[in-house]
Amino acid sequence: MCLAIPGKVEEILTEGDLRIGRVNFGGIVKRVCLDYVPEVQVGDYTIVHVGFALSKIDEETALQTLEDFRAMGMLDEELASEEEALARAAASPQSACPDGSCSVVSQKATD
Repeated sequence: MCLAIPGKVEEILTEGDLRIGRVNFGGIVKRVCLDYVPEVQVGDYTIVHVGFALSKIDEETALQTLEDFRAMGMLDEELASEEEALARAAASPQSACPDGSCSVVSQKATD
């Protein structure tokens, strides 16, 4: 699942022509492209999806959303590093037919 997650902008840098922010997602800090939200400043909250800030959001809504995601166990999953995500996927049960073809075959076998 890919969620848009609120985070607080801690720092804004320029890399080439891009505005890049260090954004804090409840303790996890990631680099985020801020080009789509030129109005966002240090201290503001923004909604981020796949590394791009999409819009500015108020602090109360941002903090409540982070709390809700954490309570549902979704925050760590969404903010995991690539290595953490791969390790989690490797540890989870694997399907013999990840494309779903097993269910099609078993349905035909029962006809």
